[in-house]
Amino acid sequence: MNRNVTYLVKAGVIGALYVVLVAVFSFSSFGPIQFRIAEALTILPYFTSAAIPGLFVGCLIANIIGGAVIGDIIFGSLATLLAAYLSYKLRKFEYLVPVPPVIINTIVVGILLKVAYGFPEGLLALMSGVFLGQMVSAFGIGLILIKALKPFSKFIQD
Repeated sequence: MNRNVTYLVKAGVIGALYVVLVAVFSFSSFGPIQFRIAEALTILPYFTSAAIPGLFVGCLIANIIGGAVIGDIIFGSLATLLAAYLSYKLRKFEYLVPVPPVIINTIVVGILLKVAYGFPEGLLALMSGVFLGQMVSAFGIGLILIKALKPFSKFIQD
């Protein structure tokens, strides 16, 4: 199969999975305390660069469908894009791959919850809620996902 087609299919599947996971678990995907199970997919740049646009577009669509404010749609999605790119750059260090999504989303989403949504909690409290959710999703579930996908890596790696 053509490399470009394969790349687009991988990116599309990753984006679609992200959207579906956010939609199915919408009760915990939005709000001052966020636990997005879809964030476990942020480890996928470990396997393929197609995860970078896939996660970005998936987050963008999920935020639109989920009723996010425009600032969150733009900056939350850009935060995911940056985190995915940095995770890809760290792919040689398996246990560091989840670090960019945790740090970037803690800061960006925390600020968005305060500024764009006007939640009354303090900024540090909002960031702490995002941090905890990211740690469980990206580190906890994400690292388990890396281990589970390794036997299939020849099918998903670049």
